[in-house]
Amino acid sequence: MPPPARTPAAGMRRRGVVLPVILLLLTLLLLLHRMMSSSRPLPALREPSHSQACDYSDGEWVRDASAGSSLRYDHTCKEIFKGWNCIANGKVNARDMLRWRWKPSSPWCELPRLDPLRFLELHRNTNIGFVGDSLNRNMFVSLVCMLRGDKSLGTLWWSASSNGGPLESLGYKQGYRIDVDVPDQTWTDASSFHDILIFNTGHWWWAPSKFDPTESPMLFFEKGKPIIPPLPPPAGLDLALKHMITFVDKAMRPNHVKFFRTQSPRHFEGGDWNEGGSCQHNQPLSSKEVEEFFSLDNNGTNVEVRLVNQHLMKALEQSTFRVLDITRMSEFRADAHPSTTGGKRHDDCMHWCLPGPTDTWNDLLAANLEAVRS
Repeated sequence: MPPPARTPAAGMRRRGVVLPVILLLLTLLLLLHRMMSSSRPLPALREPSHSQACDYSDGEWVRDASAGSSLRYDHTCKEIFKGWNCIANGKVNARDMLRWRWKPSSPWCELPRLDPLRFLELHRNTNIGFVGDSLNRNMFVSLVCMLRGDKSLGTLWWSASSNGGPLESLGYKQGYRIDVDVPDQTWTDASSFHDILIFNTGHWWWAPSKFDPTESPMLFFEKGKPIIPPLPPPAGLDLALKHMITFVDKAMRPNHVKFFRTQSPRHFEGGDWNEGGSCQHNQPLSSKEVEEFFSLDNNGTNVEVRLVNQHLMKALEQSTFRVLDITRMSEFRADAHPSTTGGKRHDDCMHWCLPGPTDTWNDLLAANLEAVRS
């Protein structure tokens, strides 16, 4: 769904990004096969004591010493991308960060931890896919590791390339062509194949360090022709979301379930990723610190998280997508990025350590799927 990532070799990127969707499906089928002969009863889900539906999106992180004593999975899970393996990489607070539990504000609600056996039994013979950027891959790997605990860049949506031709006719020597109404070939069939899909997009639409408005802009095309006058990225995002939602609604199989995950926050301080920005926190932020980071009024380095969500919520108003709101819970977790241990030349304050907060995202996914069932 986002424009191409780091290099003009868009074709090579497209060939590789389909891997996470396929891997998730194969993993689920393998584990379900192992479970077939199990005589263990299906675990019961603890129901909320109040009849009103739970709102898990708002709450606070509370210290929970027991949460870190028995890891749901550890650094040996083979699917963990090397840069996200904070325990193996020696991040100082890699284990301590796991001793926090998300407590929803609603007094009658508790977000249960995903139970691997129950999840696999409930979704037997179900195709689940993740479509989005590397943050959705973060979530995908977390889910795979949690499911295996019971003993590659995410999939693109919109076709994009850095070819010349029409771009040169607009006066640009280089840039990124975004066909807002053309689904990328790497996952065109995903909607008709999967029973459950989790989408995301966002980071690439606010990336001035990648898409210079003068030197290498994002140029939007519709029906094969450039949109004149050129659209700024926020307007291009609105148009891409409009076409995507229409396509997915038409393409998905009956009784499908589709989620759009809200934006995952970054926690750069002292500048952006290419300006020496860092994230050195060892515990979750306070509510006051969260607002200093992300308030639209402050217009700080990480403000795109709430800007993207504004566009996303508007686009989803009349759709049948369910919203998987992970933003607020993640805004607190400045302590849970790979930071200096991510293996990059700069601090990684965008992706998440595994194990880490994305495990709670999957707790939220499981709880929402339970709600759909009931």
